[in-house]
Amino acid sequence: MNRLFIDNSIGEIIEKYVRKELAPRDVAADALQNIAELDPLYFAWVSAADAKWPERVQNEAEIFGINEKNLLEYIPVGIKDIYNTRDFPTQMGSPLWKDFTPGNDARAVYYLKRAGAIVAGKTVTAEFAVHALDKTLNPYDTSKTPGTSSSGSAVAVSLGIVPLATGSQTAGSIVRPASFCGIYGMKPSFGLIPRTGTLKTTDSLDTLGFFVLHAEDLRRGFDALRVRGENYPISHAALSDVVRQQKTAKQPWRVALVKTHTWKHAPDYAKEALLGFVKKLTAVGMDVTETELPEAMAHTHKVHETIYNKSLSYYFAKEYTKTEFVSPIMNELIASGNAIAPEQFAKALADQNELIYAMDDFFKNFDILISLSTAGEAPPREVTELPDPALMWTLAHLPVVSAPVFASPGGLPFGMQVAARKYNDCLLLSFIEELRAKSLIPSVAGFCTKKRDLDNHCI
Repeated sequence: MNRLFIDNSIGEIIEKYVRKELAPRDVAADALQNIAELDPLYFAWVSAADAKWPERVQNEAEIFGINEKNLLEYIPVGIKDIYNTRDFPTQMGSPLWKDFTPGNDARAVYYLKRAGAIVAGKTVTAEFAVHALDKTLNPYDTSKTPGTSSSGSAVAVSLGIVPLATGSQTAGSIVRPASFCGIYGMKPSFGLIPRTGTLKTTDSLDTLGFFVLHAEDLRRGFDALRVRGENYPISHAALSDVVRQQKTAKQPWRVALVKTHTWKHAPDYAKEALLGFVKKLTAVGMDVTETELPEAMAHTHKVHETIYNKSLSYYFAKEYTKTEFVSPIMNELIASGNAIAPEQFAKALADQNELIYAMDDFFKNFDILISLSTAGEAPPREVTELPDPALMWTLAHLPVVSAPVFASPGGLPFGMQVAARKYNDCLLLSFIEELRAKSLIPSVAGFCTKKRDLDNHCI
C-alpha cells in the first residue's frame, strides 16, 4: 500500500495539487490501490469505484481546475453504507436491501461533493446500523471487534485507505469504532449534519459524523458536512456566537472530569490512563474538576434503551415479518420494542428532553467534559462491549470527539471522549486543536502511522 494519506493531511494534499506536486488522478488511484491490497484482509468496503475512476477524476480536474478554497478538493472519501449514493448501491448491511440503488445522494454526501470530495466507495455497516457485526476486522488484532456499527469506515481510515469516511451514531457507533481502531471520530451536535437520504432508526438519537486520521482534519470535515445559514436559526445563532465558540488566552479551560456510572466497568489500566491524562491537562494550566452529572442523567442507559428499542420496532416492523433475513439480535431488539407501551415511550422522550436541558445548565460551569470513550481496549468479536459513556452524550445531543490517546497493556488503542455543550462544536474543536498544539494528543493516528511489519502492507 502507499502512505499518502498517512503522511499528508487533507490540507497538505490540496496544497500539493496547487503546486502541481500531485494530480487528482494519482490520489484517486492511490485510494483504489489501497482498497485492492487491504480489503481482502480486513473487509472494510462493500463497493468501490471502478478502474476508470481516476481518469474520470482527472478529466474533471482538467476541465474545472483546482479550487484550493474547497475544503475537500479531490479528496477520496468513504461513505458508510446507510447513506444514499447515486453511484453505488445502498444496502444497509442487510440481504433484504441487496443491490438497492436509490438513484440519489444523501444530503451529507452532496455536501461532501460540494466541498470537492470524490467518493471512493461504500464502507461496511452493521445490519441496519445496529449491533450485528459484519465481516470487517480490527487491524490491530483481528480477533477483536472493530466496533459497531460504523466498523468499515473506521477500519478504512485506520489503515490509511482514505483520509476521511462517514459514520453515524445512535448510541456509540462512531466513538466506539474510533476508540478501538485508534483514530479520531467526531459526532457533532444532534442535527448539525443533515440526515436526509440516510437510514433512520431513532428520530431523537440518530446523528451523523465522520472519522479522520489527522487531528487537523476534524474541523475541515465538520465544516464541509454541517448545515449553515439562517434557515437553521438555532444552530446558526449558536455557532456564530463568538463568546460561546472561542476562548481568550487569559481564560483557562474549565474541564469537567466525569467518570459516570459506567466507571465501575472499566479496568484499572483504563482508569489510570484517564486520570494520568488529567495530570497533563493540569500541568499545562487547565482547570480540571472531577464532578458529578445532573440527577437527570442518572438513568440514561434505561432511557436510551426504551427510546431505541421502541423506535426500532416501529421503523423495522416490515423487516420483522421476514425474520429469516434478520439477525437474532435485531429480532430481539424489535421484539423488546414491541413490548414497550406508548406511555413508556412518551415518558422516555420527556426524560430525554429534561436531561438535554440539564446538561445545558451543566456547561454553565464548564467548557469541556472528558470521559473514557470505551471501557478499555476492544473485546473479542463474540463478546459484548462493556458499558461506557458514549450513549449518554448521544442522548444529551452533545458534540463529541474520540481522541486516540491511550493504549492498553497489550498495546491495543482506546480513546478519550471529549464533549462540549450542545452546539459548541467549534469550541470543542478549538480544545482539540490546543491539545494537539501542546503535543498532548497525536497529530496523526491509525494502524499504519508507524511502519509495521504487516506482510509489508504498511511499509
